[in-house]
Amino acid sequence: MQRILIANRGEIDVRVARACADAGYTSIAVYADQDFDALHVRLADEAYGLGGATPGESYLNIERLLEVAREARADAVHPGYGFLSENAEFARAVEAAGMKFIGPTAETIEQLGDKVTARQIATKVGAPLVPGTDRPLEGPEEAIAFAREAGLPVAIKAAYGGGGRGLKVVRRLDDVADAFDSATREAITAFGRGECFIERFLDRPRHVEAQIVGDGEGNVVVVGDRDCSLQRRNQKLVEEAPAPDVPDEARRKIHTAARDICAAVRYRGAGTVEFLLADDGTVSFLEVNTRLQVEHPVTEATSGVDLVLEQFRIAEGRGLSLTETPQPRGHAIEFRINAEDPGRGFLPSPGDVAALHQPGGPGVRWDAGVEAGDRVEGAFDSMIAKLIVHGDDREQALARARRAVGEIAIDGVATVVPFHRAVLEHPAFVGDHLGVYTQWIETELLPELESQGRALPSHGGELRRVAIEVDGRRVQLGLPGDLLAGLASGVGAGSGADAQPDDAPEATDAVLAPVSGTLVRQLVAEGAEVAEGDAVAVCEAMKMETQVTAPRAGTVAWLVAEGEAIRVDAPIARLG
Repeated sequence: MQRILIANRGEIDVRVARACADAGYTSIAVYADQDFDALHVRLADEAYGLGGATPGESYLNIERLLEVAREARADAVHPGYGFLSENAEFARAVEAAGMKFIGPTAETIEQLGDKVTARQIATKVGAPLVPGTDRPLEGPEEAIAFAREAGLPVAIKAAYGGGGRGLKVVRRLDDVADAFDSATREAITAFGRGECFIERFLDRPRHVEAQIVGDGEGNVVVVGDRDCSLQRRNQKLVEEAPAPDVPDEARRKIHTAARDICAAVRYRGAGTVEFLLADDGTVSFLEVNTRLQVEHPVTEATSGVDLVLEQFRIAEGRGLSLTETPQPRGHAIEFRINAEDPGRGFLPSPGDVAALHQPGGPGVRWDAGVEAGDRVEGAFDSMIAKLIVHGDDREQALARARRAVGEIAIDGVATVVPFHRAVLEHPAFVGDHLGVYTQWIETELLPELESQGRALPSHGGELRRVAIEVDGRRVQLGLPGDLLAGLASGVGAGSGADAQPDDAPEATDAVLAPVSGTLVRQLVAEGAEVAEGDAVAVCEAMKMETQVTAPRAGTVAWLVAEGEAIRVDAPIARLG
Protein backbone atom coordinates (compact mmCIF):
# COMPACT_ATOMS: atom_id res chain seq x y z
CA MET A 1 0.00 0.00 0.00
CA GLN A 2 1.73 3.15 -1.23
CA ARG A 3 -0.76 5.52 -2.84
CA ILE A 4 -3.99 6.24 -0.91
CA LEU A 5 -6.93 8.00 -2.52
CA ILE A 6 -9.10 9.78 0.05
CA ALA A 7 -12.69 9.63 -1.22
CA ASN A 8 -13.91 12.59 0.81
CA ARG A 9 -13.40 16.29 1.47
CA GLY A 10 -12.91 18.81 4.26
CA GLU A 11 -11.56 18.11 7.72
CA ILE A 12 -11.45 14.31 7.52
CA ASP A 13 -9.59 14.48 4.20
CA VAL A 14 -7.00 16.75 5.82
CA ARG A 15 -6.74 14.38 8.81
CA VAL A 16 -6.11 11.32 6.63
CA ALA A 17 -3.68 13.18 4.36
CA ARG A 18 -1.60 14.15 7.39
CA ALA A 19 -1.58 10.54 8.58
CA CYS A 20 -0.40 9.52 5.10
CA ALA A 21 2.48 11.98 5.41
CA ASP A 22 3.36 10.64 8.85
CA ALA A 23 3.44 7.04 7.60
CA GLY A 24 5.14 7.69 4.25
CA TYR A 25 2.17 7.15 1.94
CA THR A 26 1.23 9.36 -1.02
CA SER A 27 -2.11 11.09 -0.40
CA ILE A 28 -4.46 11.65 -3.33
CA ALA A 29 -7.34 14.11 -2.94
CA VAL A 30 -10.47 14.42 -5.05
CA TYR A 31 -12.72 17.44 -5.37
CA ALA A 32 -16.08 18.69 -6.58
CA ASP A 33 -16.05 21.81 -8.75
CA GLN A 34 -16.44 24.28 -5.89
CA ASP A 35 -13.71 22.51 -3.88
CA PHE A 36 -11.02 23.00 -6.52
CA ASP A 37 -8.93 25.17 -4.18
CA ALA A 38 -10.10 23.76 -0.82
CA LEU A 39 -7.69 23.09 2.03
CA HIS A 40 -7.80 19.31 1.56
CA VAL A 41 -6.80 19.80 -2.08
CA ARG A 42 -3.92 22.09 -1.18
CA LEU A 43 -2.51 19.75 1.48
CA ALA A 44 -2.65 16.48 -0.46
CA ASP A 45 0.29 15.25 -2.51
CA GLU A 46 -1.94 15.02 -5.60
CA ALA A 47 -5.50 16.10 -6.42
CA TYR A 48 -7.98 15.15 -9.16
CA GLY A 49 -11.28 16.75 -10.16
CA LEU A 50 -14.44 14.68 -10.03
CA GLY A 51 -16.62 17.10 -11.97
CA GLY A 52 -20.02 18.23 -10.77
CA ALA A 53 -21.08 20.43 -7.87
CA THR A 54 -23.51 18.22 -5.93
CA PRO A 55 -22.71 15.22 -3.72
CA GLY A 56 -24.38 12.89 -6.21
CA GLU A 57 -22.24 14.18 -9.06
CA SER A 58 -19.00 14.07 -7.10
CA TYR A 59 -18.29 12.46 -3.72
CA LEU A 60 -21.16 9.95 -4.09
CA ASN A 61 -20.32 9.08 -7.69
CA ILE A 62 -18.79 5.59 -7.41
CA GLU A 63 -18.04 5.21 -11.12
CA ARG A 64 -16.20 8.53 -11.28
CA LEU A 65 -14.27 7.90 -8.05
CA LEU A 66 -13.01 4.57 -9.36
CA GLU A 67 -12.11 6.16 -12.69
CA VAL A 68 -10.03 8.78 -10.86
CA ALA A 69 -8.48 6.15 -8.58
CA ARG A 70 -7.29 4.19 -11.62
CA GLU A 71 -6.03 7.35 -13.31
CA ALA A 72 -4.10 8.28 -10.15
CA ARG A 73 -2.67 4.75 -9.82
CA ALA A 74 -4.04 4.44 -6.28
CA ASP A 75 -3.65 1.09 -4.59
CA ALA A 76 -5.90 1.86 -1.62
CA VAL A 77 -8.95 4.03 -0.85
CA HIS A 78 -9.79 5.65 2.49
CA PRO A 79 -13.49 6.67 2.57
CA GLY A 80 -13.32 9.03 5.58
CA TYR A 81 -16.73 9.51 7.18
CA GLY A 82 -20.05 10.39 5.57
CA PHE A 83 -20.56 10.12 1.81
CA LEU A 84 -19.64 6.55 0.73
CA SER A 85 -17.85 5.51 3.92
CA GLU A 86 -20.61 3.04 4.84
CA ASN A 87 -21.60 2.03 1.31
CA ALA A 88 -21.10 -1.68 0.67
CA GLU A 89 -21.33 -1.25 -3.10
CA PHE A 90 -18.42 1.20 -3.01
CA ALA A 91 -16.28 -1.06 -0.79
CA ARG A 92 -16.96 -4.02 -3.07
CA ALA A 93 -16.19 -2.00 -6.21
CA VAL A 94 -12.90 -0.71 -4.78
CA GLU A 95 -11.67 -4.21 -3.99
CA ALA A 96 -12.97 -5.61 -7.29
CA ALA A 97 -10.80 -2.97 -8.99
CA GLY A 98 -7.72 -4.41 -7.25
CA MET A 99 -7.39 -1.74 -4.54
CA LYS A 100 -7.57 -2.06 -0.76
CA PHE A 101 -10.62 -0.57 0.93
CA ILE A 102 -9.43 0.92 4.23
CA GLY A 103 -12.44 -0.16 6.24
CA PRO A 104 -14.65 -3.18 6.83
CA THR A 105 -15.53 -5.68 4.13
CA ALA A 106 -18.59 -5.04 2.00
CA GLU A 107 -20.32 -7.96 3.73
CA THR A 108 -19.73 -6.42 7.17
CA ILE A 109 -21.01 -3.03 6.01
CA GLU A 110 -24.16 -4.72 4.71
CA GLN A 111 -24.67 -6.58 7.98
CA LEU A 112 -23.97 -3.74 10.39
CA GLY A 113 -24.62 -0.70 8.21
CA ASP A 114 -28.18 -1.92 7.70
CA LYS A 115 -29.57 -1.00 11.10
CA VAL A 116 -32.31 -3.64 10.89
CA THR A 117 -29.79 -6.45 10.38
CA ALA A 118 -27.54 -4.93 13.04
CA ARG A 119 -30.39 -5.18 15.54
CA GLN A 120 -30.77 -8.86 14.68
CA ILE A 121 -27.06 -9.48 15.29
CA ALA A 122 -27.22 -7.53 18.55
CA THR A 123 -30.13 -9.70 19.67
CA LYS A 124 -28.20 -12.89 18.90
CA VAL A 125 -25.21 -11.86 21.03
CA GLY A 126 -27.40 -10.71 23.90
CA ALA A 127 -26.90 -6.94 23.56
CA PRO A 128 -29.53 -4.80 25.33
CA LEU A 129 -32.25 -3.46 22.97
CA VAL A 130 -35.48 -1.43 22.99
CA PRO A 131 -38.47 -2.59 20.84
CA GLY A 132 -38.22 -1.82 17.11
CA THR A 133 -39.05 -3.14 13.63
CA ASP A 134 -37.00 -5.99 12.20
CA ARG A 135 -37.30 -4.75 8.58
CA PRO A 136 -37.53 -1.40 6.76
CA LEU A 137 -40.90 0.35 6.83
CA GLU A 138 -43.00 0.15 3.68
CA GLY A 139 -44.67 3.49 4.28
CA PRO A 140 -45.83 6.03 6.85
CA GLU A 141 -48.86 3.90 7.75
CA GLU A 142 -46.59 1.22 9.23
CA ALA A 143 -44.73 3.85 11.23
CA ILE A 144 -48.01 5.14 12.63
CA ALA A 145 -49.14 1.61 13.51
CA PHE A 146 -45.89 0.90 15.37
CA ALA A 147 -46.12 4.16 17.29
CA ARG A 148 -49.68 3.33 18.36
CA GLU A 149 -48.64 -0.12 19.58
CA ALA A 150 -45.24 0.60 21.15
CA GLY A 151 -46.04 4.08 22.44
CA LEU A 152 -44.32 7.44 22.06
CA PRO A 153 -41.74 8.81 21.64
CA VAL A 154 -40.36 6.87 18.66
CA ALA A 155 -37.27 7.31 16.48
CA ILE A 156 -37.49 6.92 12.69
CA LYS A 157 -34.05 6.15 11.27
CA ALA A 158 -32.44 5.73 7.89
CA ALA A 159 -31.56 2.05 7.61
CA TYR A 160 -28.38 2.84 5.67
CA GLY A 161 -27.56 6.15 7.34
CA GLY A 162 -25.45 7.57 10.09
CA GLY A 163 -24.35 10.83 11.64
CA GLY A 164 -27.88 11.74 12.66
CA ARG A 165 -29.06 12.28 9.08
CA GLY A 166 -32.33 10.66 8.20
CA LEU A 167 -33.21 10.39 11.91
CA LYS A 168 -36.38 11.90 13.37
CA VAL A 169 -37.57 11.71 16.97
CA VAL A 170 -41.37 11.98 17.13
CA ARG A 171 -43.40 12.74 20.24
CA ARG A 172 -46.89 13.26 18.71
CA LEU A 173 -48.79 10.66 16.70
CA ASP A 174 -49.93 13.32 14.23
CA ASP A 175 -46.28 14.04 13.35
CA VAL A 176 -45.23 10.45 12.53
CA ALA A 177 -46.15 10.50 8.82
CA ASP A 178 -44.39 13.81 8.12
CA ALA A 179 -41.32 12.62 10.05
CA PHE A 180 -41.21 9.45 7.98
CA ASP A 181 -41.34 11.46 4.75
CA SER A 182 -38.64 13.86 5.96
CA ALA A 183 -36.35 11.04 7.15
CA THR A 184 -36.74 9.31 3.78
CA ARG A 185 -35.85 12.48 1.84
CA GLU A 186 -32.81 13.17 4.01
CA ALA A 187 -31.64 9.57 3.68
CA ILE A 188 -31.86 9.68 -0.11
CA THR A 189 -29.99 12.99 -0.23
CA ALA A 190 -27.22 11.93 2.15
CA PHE A 191 -26.85 8.20 1.40
CA GLY A 192 -28.60 7.48 -1.88
CA ARG A 193 -31.11 5.10 -0.23
CA GLY A 194 -34.33 5.98 1.56
CA GLU A 195 -35.23 2.85 3.56
CA CYS A 196 -36.15 3.63 7.19
CA PHE A 197 -37.06 1.65 10.30
CA ILE A 198 -38.60 2.66 13.60
CA GLU A 199 -37.93 1.92 17.26
CA ARG A 200 -39.06 3.07 20.67
CA PHE A 201 -37.08 6.11 21.80
CA LEU A 202 -35.83 6.33 25.38
CA ASP A 203 -36.85 9.72 26.76
CA ARG A 204 -34.03 12.03 27.90
CA PRO A 205 -31.29 9.44 27.22
CA ARG A 206 -27.56 9.96 27.06
CA HIS A 207 -25.58 8.81 24.04
CA VAL A 208 -22.60 6.63 24.97
CA GLU A 209 -20.51 4.77 22.41
CA ALA A 210 -17.57 2.39 22.25
CA GLN A 211 -14.66 2.73 19.82
CA ILE A 212 -13.50 -0.64 18.52
CA VAL A 213 -10.83 -1.97 16.18
CA GLY A 214 -10.84 -5.42 14.63
CA ASP A 215 -8.31 -7.37 12.58
CA GLY A 216 -10.84 -9.12 10.31
CA GLU A 217 -9.99 -12.50 11.86
CA GLY A 218 -12.36 -12.26 14.81
CA ASN A 219 -10.11 -10.33 17.19
CA VAL A 220 -11.82 -7.14 18.40
CA VAL A 221 -10.57 -4.65 21.01
CA VAL A 222 -12.55 -1.83 22.60
CA VAL A 223 -10.18 1.15 22.52
CA GLY A 224 -12.37 3.27 24.79
CA ASP A 225 -15.79 4.85 25.27
CA ARG A 226 -17.20 8.34 24.68
CA ASP A 227 -20.18 10.44 25.69
CA CYS A 228 -21.82 12.24 22.76
CA SER A 229 -25.04 13.46 24.37
CA LEU A 230 -24.79 17.12 23.33
CA GLN A 231 -26.58 17.01 19.97
CA ARG A 232 -28.79 19.17 17.81
CA ARG A 233 -30.99 17.61 15.12
CA ASN A 234 -29.60 14.28 16.40
CA GLN A 235 -26.10 15.26 15.28
CA LYS A 236 -23.31 15.59 17.80
CA LEU A 237 -21.71 18.89 18.77
CA VAL A 238 -19.61 17.98 21.83
CA GLU A 239 -18.01 14.61 22.62
CA GLU A 240 -15.75 13.48 25.44
CA ALA A 241 -13.72 10.49 26.53
CA PRO A 242 -13.95 8.56 28.67
CA ALA A 243 -17.72 8.90 29.08
CA PRO A 244 -18.21 10.61 32.47
CA ASP A 245 -20.69 9.66 35.16
CA VAL A 246 -21.42 6.17 33.80
CA PRO A 247 -22.15 3.36 36.30
CA ASP A 248 -19.56 0.56 36.21
CA GLU A 249 -22.17 -2.05 35.27
CA ALA A 250 -23.47 0.05 32.38
CA ARG A 251 -19.93 0.62 31.08
CA ARG A 252 -19.26 -3.12 31.27
CA LYS A 253 -22.43 -3.86 29.27
CA ILE A 254 -21.45 -1.31 26.63
CA HIS A 255 -17.92 -2.65 26.19
CA THR A 256 -19.02 -6.30 26.17
CA ALA A 257 -21.85 -5.77 23.70
CA ALA A 258 -19.66 -3.68 21.36
CA ARG A 259 -16.97 -6.32 21.30
CA ASP A 260 -19.39 -9.22 20.85
CA ILE A 261 -21.39 -7.58 18.05
CA CYS A 262 -18.25 -6.82 16.03
CA ALA A 263 -16.56 -10.14 16.75
CA ALA A 264 -19.68 -11.91 15.44
CA VAL A 265 -19.03 -10.48 11.95
CA ARG A 266 -15.20 -10.68 12.12
CA TYR A 267 -14.97 -6.91 11.96
CA ARG A 268 -12.05 -5.37 10.06
CA GLY A 269 -10.82 -1.84 10.78
CA ALA A 270 -12.10 0.92 13.05
CA GLY A 271 -15.76 1.21 14.00
CA THR A 272 -18.09 2.57 16.65
CA VAL A 273 -20.94 0.84 18.47
CA GLU A 274 -23.48 3.33 19.83
CA PHE A 275 -25.86 2.98 22.78
CA LEU A 276 -28.48 4.98 24.64
CA LEU A 277 -28.14 5.22 28.41
CA ALA A 278 -31.24 6.10 30.46
CA ASP A 279 -31.24 7.81 33.85
CA ASP A 280 -31.99 4.52 35.59
CA GLY A 281 -28.94 2.84 34.05
CA THR A 282 -30.86 1.10 31.24
CA VAL A 283 -28.63 0.50 28.23
CA SER A 284 -30.00 0.01 24.70
CA PHE A 285 -28.04 -0.75 21.54
CA LEU A 286 -28.48 1.98 18.94
CA GLU A 287 -26.37 1.26 15.85
CA VAL A 288 -22.93 0.47 14.47
CA ASN A 289 -21.03 3.04 12.43
CA THR A 290 -18.76 1.01 10.14
CA ARG A 291 -16.22 3.80 9.71
CA LEU A 292 -14.07 6.29 11.55
CA GLN A 293 -16.09 8.75 13.63
CA VAL A 294 -15.80 12.53 13.66
CA GLU A 295 -15.06 12.33 17.39
CA HIS A 296 -12.23 9.80 17.12
CA PRO A 297 -9.56 12.31 18.35
CA VAL A 298 -10.84 12.24 21.95
CA THR A 299 -10.22 8.49 22.03
CA GLU A 300 -6.80 9.01 20.46
CA ALA A 301 -5.94 11.53 23.18
CA THR A 302 -6.98 9.27 26.05
CA SER A 303 -5.78 5.93 24.64
CA GLY A 304 -2.55 6.91 22.91
CA VAL A 305 -3.68 5.07 19.75
CA ASP A 306 -3.59 6.84 16.37
CA LEU A 307 -6.76 5.38 14.88
CA VAL A 308 -6.00 6.35 11.28
CA LEU A 309 -2.59 4.71 11.44
CA GLU A 310 -4.31 1.72 13.02
CA GLN A 311 -6.65 1.63 10.01
CA PHE A 312 -3.62 1.59 7.69
CA ARG A 313 -1.99 -1.19 9.72
CA ILE A 314 -5.11 -3.37 9.61
CA ALA A 315 -5.64 -2.77 5.88
CA GLU A 316 -2.12 -4.00 5.19
CA GLY A 317 -2.80 -7.18 7.16
CA ARG A 318 -0.42 -6.39 10.01
CA GLY A 319 -3.00 -7.00 12.71
CA LEU A 320 -3.81 -4.87 15.76
CA SER A 321 -1.28 -2.87 17.73
CA LEU A 322 -3.10 -3.58 21.02
CA THR A 323 -4.65 -6.63 22.64
CA GLU A 324 -6.81 -5.10 25.39
CA THR A 325 -8.59 -1.87 26.28
CA PRO A 326 -6.00 0.75 27.31
CA GLN A 327 -6.36 2.44 30.68
CA PRO A 328 -7.63 5.97 29.89
CA ARG A 329 -5.01 8.71 30.14
CA GLY A 330 -6.75 11.76 31.52
CA HIS A 331 -9.82 13.29 29.89
CA ALA A 332 -10.49 14.79 26.43
CA ILE A 333 -13.35 16.86 25.01
CA GLU A 334 -14.06 17.68 21.36
CA PHE A 335 -16.04 20.71 20.15
CA ARG A 336 -17.29 20.68 16.57
CA ILE A 337 -16.99 24.11 14.98
CA ASN A 338 -19.92 24.24 12.56
CA ALA A 339 -21.01 27.10 10.32
CA GLU A 340 -24.43 27.38 11.94
CA ASP A 341 -26.26 30.05 13.95
CA PRO A 342 -27.36 28.58 17.31
CA GLY A 343 -29.58 31.60 17.98
CA ARG A 344 -31.60 30.77 14.86
CA GLY A 345 -32.06 27.12 15.71
CA PHE A 346 -28.62 26.15 14.36
CA LEU A 347 -29.52 27.42 10.90
CA PRO A 348 -26.75 26.61 8.38
CA SER A 349 -24.54 29.57 7.45
CA PRO A 350 -22.55 28.89 4.26
CA GLY A 351 -20.29 31.67 3.01
CA ASP A 352 -16.74 33.01 2.94
CA VAL A 353 -14.49 32.77 6.01
CA ALA A 354 -13.14 36.32 6.14
CA ALA A 355 -10.88 35.72 9.15
CA LEU A 356 -10.06 32.81 11.42
CA HIS A 357 -7.98 32.75 14.59
CA GLN A 358 -7.45 29.28 15.99
CA PRO A 359 -6.60 28.49 19.64
CA GLY A 360 -3.38 26.98 20.93
CA GLY A 361 -1.49 26.19 24.09
CA PRO A 362 -1.08 23.07 26.26
CA GLY A 363 -3.55 20.27 25.64
CA VAL A 364 -5.09 21.86 22.52
CA ARG A 365 -5.50 20.23 19.09
CA TRP A 366 -7.15 21.97 16.11
CA ASP A 367 -8.31 19.81 13.18
CA ALA A 368 -9.73 22.02 10.42
CA GLY A 369 -11.08 21.77 6.91
CA VAL A 370 -10.85 25.49 6.13
CA GLU A 371 -8.54 28.44 6.67
CA ALA A 372 -9.12 32.19 6.45
CA GLY A 373 -10.13 33.05 2.88
CA ASP A 374 -11.76 29.66 2.24
CA ARG A 375 -15.43 29.13 1.52
CA VAL A 376 -17.93 27.07 3.53
CA GLU A 377 -19.91 25.40 0.76
CA GLY A 378 -23.69 25.18 1.04
CA ALA A 379 -23.84 21.84 -0.77
CA PHE A 380 -21.90 19.96 1.88
CA ASP A 381 -21.57 19.46 5.63
CA SER A 382 -21.47 22.50 7.93
CA MET A 383 -18.47 21.41 10.02
CA ILE A 384 -15.39 23.54 9.37
CA ALA A 385 -13.13 22.47 12.24
CA LYS A 386 -12.82 20.51 15.48
CA LEU A 387 -11.28 21.70 18.73
CA ILE A 388 -9.94 18.91 20.93
CA VAL A 389 -8.69 19.62 24.46
CA HIS A 390 -6.96 17.15 26.79
CA GLY A 391 -6.23 17.36 30.49
CA ASP A 392 -5.16 15.19 33.39
CA ASP A 393 -8.82 14.99 34.45
CA ARG A 394 -12.19 16.39 33.40
CA GLU A 395 -11.80 19.50 35.55
CA GLN A 396 -8.55 20.45 33.83
CA ALA A 397 -9.98 19.60 30.41
CA LEU A 398 -12.92 21.93 31.06
CA ALA A 399 -10.58 24.74 32.17
CA ARG A 400 -8.49 24.35 29.03
CA ALA A 401 -11.66 24.20 26.94
CA ARG A 402 -12.85 27.55 28.31
CA ARG A 403 -9.51 29.10 27.46
CA ALA A 404 -9.33 27.58 23.99
CA VAL A 405 -12.94 28.32 22.99
CA GLY A 406 -12.44 31.88 24.21
CA GLU A 407 -9.53 32.28 21.79
CA ILE A 408 -11.52 31.27 18.69
CA ALA A 409 -12.42 34.14 16.37
CA ILE A 410 -14.16 33.49 13.04
CA ASP A 411 -15.58 36.22 10.79
CA GLY A 412 -17.76 35.92 7.69
CA VAL A 413 -20.03 33.07 8.72
CA ALA A 414 -22.05 32.37 11.84
CA THR A 415 -20.63 29.54 13.96
CA VAL A 416 -21.57 27.47 17.00
CA VAL A 417 -18.76 28.99 19.08
CA PRO A 418 -21.23 31.03 21.21
CA PHE A 419 -23.03 27.78 22.01
CA HIS A 420 -19.79 26.18 23.17
CA ARG A 421 -19.04 29.15 25.41
CA ALA A 422 -22.52 28.89 26.92
CA VAL A 423 -22.39 25.15 27.51
CA LEU A 424 -18.99 25.41 29.22
CA GLU A 425 -20.64 27.58 31.89
CA HIS A 426 -23.83 25.54 32.25
CA PRO A 427 -24.24 23.49 35.46
CA ALA A 428 -25.88 20.63 33.55
CA PHE A 429 -22.62 20.06 31.67
CA VAL A 430 -19.89 21.14 34.09
CA GLY A 431 -21.47 19.98 37.36
CA ASP A 432 -20.57 16.90 39.37
CA HIS A 433 -23.43 14.99 37.72
CA LEU A 434 -23.71 15.14 33.93
CA GLY A 435 -27.25 16.40 33.39
CA VAL A 436 -27.36 16.72 29.59
CA TYR A 437 -29.14 14.32 27.24
CA THR A 438 -29.64 13.97 23.50
CA GLN A 439 -32.51 16.50 23.26
CA TRP A 440 -31.17 18.84 25.96
CA ILE A 441 -29.94 21.53 23.55
CA GLU A 442 -33.30 22.01 21.84
CA THR A 443 -35.42 21.71 24.97
CA GLU A 444 -33.37 23.64 27.53
CA LEU A 445 -30.41 25.62 26.15
CA LEU A 446 -31.64 26.91 22.79
CA PRO A 447 -33.89 29.67 24.19
CA GLU A 448 -30.87 31.22 25.92
CA LEU A 449 -28.81 31.69 22.72
CA GLU A 450 -28.72 34.94 20.72
CA SER A 451 -28.76 35.20 16.93
CA GLN A 452 -25.67 36.21 14.96
CA GLY A 453 -25.31 38.31 11.82
CA ARG A 454 -26.36 36.70 8.56
CA ALA A 455 -23.60 35.40 6.32
CA LEU A 456 -23.46 37.23 2.99
CA PRO A 457 -24.24 35.18 -0.12
CA SER A 458 -21.05 33.69 -1.52
CA HIS A 459 -20.17 33.97 -5.20
CA GLY A 460 -17.58 32.48 -7.50
CA GLY A 461 -17.18 29.10 -5.84
CA GLU A 462 -18.08 27.12 -8.93
CA LEU A 463 -15.56 25.80 -11.41
CA ARG A 464 -16.32 26.48 -15.08
CA ARG A 465 -14.81 24.27 -17.77
CA VAL A 466 -13.95 25.61 -21.21
CA ALA A 467 -12.45 23.86 -24.21
CA ILE A 468 -9.04 25.05 -25.40
CA GLU A 469 -6.38 23.75 -27.77
CA VAL A 470 -2.87 22.90 -26.50
CA ASP A 471 -0.27 21.82 -29.10
CA GLY A 472 -3.01 20.90 -31.53
CA ARG A 473 -4.93 18.81 -28.97
CA ARG A 474 -8.34 19.78 -27.61
CA VAL A 475 -8.43 19.73 -23.79
CA GLN A 476 -10.69 21.12 -21.11
CA LEU A 477 -9.49 23.84 -18.77
CA GLY A 478 -11.22 24.47 -15.43
CA LEU A 479 -11.34 28.11 -14.31
CA PRO A 480 -13.02 29.82 -11.34
CA GLY A 481 -16.46 31.08 -12.28
CA ASP A 482 -15.84 34.58 -10.92
CA LEU A 483 -12.74 34.91 -13.09
CA LEU A 484 -14.65 33.98 -16.24
CA ALA A 485 -17.47 36.33 -15.28
CA GLY A 486 -15.01 39.16 -14.82
CA LEU A 487 -13.35 38.47 -18.16
CA ALA A 488 -16.68 38.36 -19.95
CA SER A 489 -18.06 41.56 -18.43
CA GLY A 490 -14.88 43.53 -18.05
CA VAL A 491 -15.79 44.33 -14.43
CA GLY A 492 -15.17 42.81 -11.02
CA ALA A 493 -16.54 39.41 -10.19
CA GLY A 494 -20.03 39.22 -8.82
CA SER A 495 -20.98 42.84 -9.68
CA GLY A 496 -24.73 43.17 -9.67
CA ALA A 497 -25.12 39.65 -8.33
CA ASP A 498 -27.06 40.84 -5.34
CA ALA A 499 -29.27 43.25 -7.25
CA GLN A 500 -32.95 42.54 -6.76
CA PRO A 501 -35.21 42.30 -9.82
CA ASP A 502 -37.49 45.25 -10.50
CA ASP A 503 -40.56 43.22 -9.62
CA ALA A 504 -39.19 41.85 -6.34
CA PRO A 505 -42.01 41.73 -3.80
CA GLU A 506 -42.08 44.00 -0.79
CA ALA A 507 -40.55 42.36 2.31
CA THR A 508 -43.96 42.16 4.00
CA ASP A 509 -45.39 40.31 1.01
CA ALA A 510 -42.49 37.90 0.55
CA VAL A 511 -41.70 34.49 1.96
CA LEU A 512 -37.93 34.65 2.34
CA ALA A 513 -35.46 31.79 2.20
CA PRO A 514 -33.88 31.24 5.65
CA VAL A 515 -30.73 29.68 4.14
CA SER A 516 -28.87 29.36 0.86
CA GLY A 517 -29.53 25.92 -0.55
CA THR A 518 -32.36 24.13 -2.37
CA LEU A 519 -36.15 24.29 -2.16
CA VAL A 520 -36.89 20.58 -1.78
CA ARG A 521 -40.65 20.69 -1.19
CA GLN A 522 -43.59 23.06 -1.51
CA LEU A 523 -46.00 22.21 1.31
CA VAL A 524 -48.91 24.21 -0.14
CA ALA A 525 -50.21 24.56 -3.68
CA GLU A 526 -50.14 27.64 -5.89
CA GLY A 527 -53.01 29.90 -4.87
CA ALA A 528 -53.52 28.26 -1.46
CA GLU A 529 -54.65 30.38 1.47
CA VAL A 530 -52.26 30.28 4.47
CA ALA A 531 -52.28 31.82 7.93
CA GLU A 532 -49.38 33.56 9.64
CA GLY A 533 -46.92 30.93 10.89
CA ASP A 534 -48.14 28.13 8.61
CA ALA A 535 -45.39 25.90 7.20
CA VAL A 536 -45.26 26.51 3.45
CA ALA A 537 -42.00 24.92 2.28
CA VAL A 538 -39.01 22.77 3.19
CA CYS A 539 -35.55 23.87 2.12
CA GLU A 540 -32.26 22.01 2.42
CA ALA A 541 -28.76 23.32 3.01
CA MET A 542 -25.65 21.55 4.24
CA LYS A 543 -27.61 18.26 4.36
CA MET A 544 -30.14 19.74 6.81
CA GLU A 545 -33.82 20.39 6.22
CA THR A 546 -35.44 23.62 7.48
CA GLN A 547 -39.12 24.52 7.39
CA VAL A 548 -40.19 27.89 5.97
CA THR A 549 -43.24 29.58 7.50
CA ALA A 550 -45.53 32.31 6.22
CA PRO A 551 -44.75 35.75 7.73
CA ARG A 552 -48.45 36.74 7.44
CA ALA A 553 -51.74 35.43 6.12
CA GLY A 554 -52.29 35.48 2.36
CA THR A 555 -52.51 33.63 -0.94
CA VAL A 556 -49.33 31.87 -2.05
CA ALA A 557 -47.76 32.61 -5.43
CA TRP A 558 -44.56 30.58 -5.90
CA LEU A 559 -41.46 32.27 -7.30
CA VAL A 560 -39.16 29.23 -6.98
CA ALA A 561 -39.94 25.68 -8.10
CA GLU A 562 -39.12 22.50 -6.19
CA GLY A 563 -35.51 21.47 -6.73
CA GLU A 564 -34.31 24.97 -7.60
CA ALA A 565 -31.51 26.80 -5.80
CA ILE A 566 -32.39 29.47 -3.24
CA ARG A 567 -30.36 32.25 -1.64
CA VAL A 568 -30.66 33.40 1.95
CA ASP A 569 -33.16 36.25 2.45
CA ALA A 570 -34.26 36.08 -1.20
CA PRO A 571 -38.01 35.64 -1.87
CA ILE A 572 -39.26 32.16 -2.73
CA ALA A 573 -42.96 33.09 -2.80
CA ARG A 574 -45.28 36.08 -2.75
CA LEU A 575 -48.29 36.42 -0.47
CA GLY A 576 -51.26 38.08 -2.13
